[in-house]
Amino acid sequence: MPKIEIKTLIKADLKTCFDLARSIDFHKESMSDFKERAVAGKTSGLIELGEWVTWEAKHFGVTQQLTSKITAFESPTYFVDEMVSGAFKSFKHEHIFQIKNEQTLMIDKFHFVSPFGFMGKLANVLFLKQYMHNLLQTRNQLLKHQAETMFYFERRNS
Repeated sequence: MPKIEIKTLIKADLKTCFDLARSIDFHKESMSDFKERAVAGKTSGLIELGEWVTWEAKHFGVTQQLTSKITAFESPTYFVDEMVSGAFKSFKHEHIFQIKNEQTLMIDKFHFVSPFGFMGKLANVLFLKQYMHNLLQTRNQLLKHQAETMFYFERRNS
């Protein structure tokens, strides 16, 4: 089971980072290169414990749907989304938020199992793990930029 862990230090408060990470609207914006859109379940706003969303996106030239559900939630420090149905055999994505030196440390832990047995494992080694790492890293950098911009303007206007 491939595991990806990404740590991102953000000059913004916990709540801003936490809310952006669970925002359906920000997710759509940050994944626009993949034409990702919410097509069922919670399709806008902030997703909460027990809620689910079905995403439609284009990856590797193929339009796919993936449904995930929020299975754990401790505002503003932790939430988990897990795949209910989709291209993976399974995945679990933990979102952890900690205060570090008056900043927010956002930790993503993404565990996934590919379908297709040996062929899926081969795909992990050849390209899928790196693809998912790059996807999460890009999204985290967009979240960092958005959170820091929001935080800067909030402080400036207060």
